[in-house]
Amino acid sequence: MNARLNAFASPVTGKLVKHLISAGKVVNDTTLPAVTQELVRIRASQINGCGGCLDMHTKEAAAAGETSLRLNLIAAWREATVFSDAERAALELTEQGTRIADAAGGVPDGVWANAAKHYDEEQLLALVSLIALINTFNRLSVILQQPAGDYQVGQFA
Repeated sequence: MNARLNAFASPVTGKLVKHLISAGKVVNDTTLPAVTQELVRIRASQINGCGGCLDMHTKEAAAAGETSLRLNLIAAWREATVFSDAERAALELTEQGTRIADAAGGVPDGVWANAAKHYDEEQLLALVSLIALINTFNRLSVILQQPAGDYQVGQFA
């Protein structure tokens, strides 16, 4: 598979991606656990069918010490016993926020309340921002058909 356009060679997209990466660093520097952040990125990327983002974030998570068992079970988190209640709340919010167009009224109050039991206000804002950012990256990559498989850990650091 070849990308439709070379987004990294474009001055416009290059600037946009740099700003998105900077926004991501703001989220990275919050108290939202790094493990939770990667779970969120992976789950949204699974839902959106973004191979490039899945390639990147599964490799980054593994390099940070995430187990293959947990990585393999993210898509089935509801049935898996390997995730904490807080991680499960973040994954549910990720799914609802990623599939926002599928539900009239957006994210259900119960999903929000469950996340709010586990995360403080700043962490919730970081979580929502992260969900928005990864969905933006997913859409760019899917529309441009960015190929997956060649990502090297730390490549965009």
